[in-house]
Amino acid sequence: MLFNISYNNPKNIKQINALVGKPYSLLENLKKGGIGSPKLFITRCSQEIYDLLHVNESVKFCNIELRPKGIIVGFQSRLDVYALVIPYYKLVFFKPGNTITIHVDQHYISIDFSKNSKSVHKFFEKIEFEKNKNMPYSPLDAY
Repeated sequence: MLFNISYNNPKNIKQINALVGKPYSLLENLKKGGIGSPKLFITRCSQEIYDLLHVNESVKFCNIELRPKGIIVGFQSRLDVYALVIPYYKLVFFKPGNTITIHVDQHYISIDFSKNSKSVHKFFEKIEFEKNKNMPYSPLDAY
């Protein structure tokens, strides 16, 4: 789901926490070695996100925050801050070439990782580990 988080809206905070869990505490953050991604350059995105981002001509960046039950992709358009909230069970990655594409429902964001690839690869490995850890067990996994 896409949220405008520019203003403190308790209803939005409650919905976000219900989807991906409450933020990690400082101690949990230190144990995980950080829960935020480096600055990521957006190369492509879905139409709704494109309409938000291309209002101005600045370079488009985003960042990702880990949560217990999902991730939050944050980006800014003019003075507004938006969050694409993605629970782990809806999260899908594609890694063609020097980009990583994150899909959820009708939204997607493609990220270029050619400049700071080591830190981005390490962060996405952390996301995949957390996703696998939090996904429910399927009986088909035994086969």
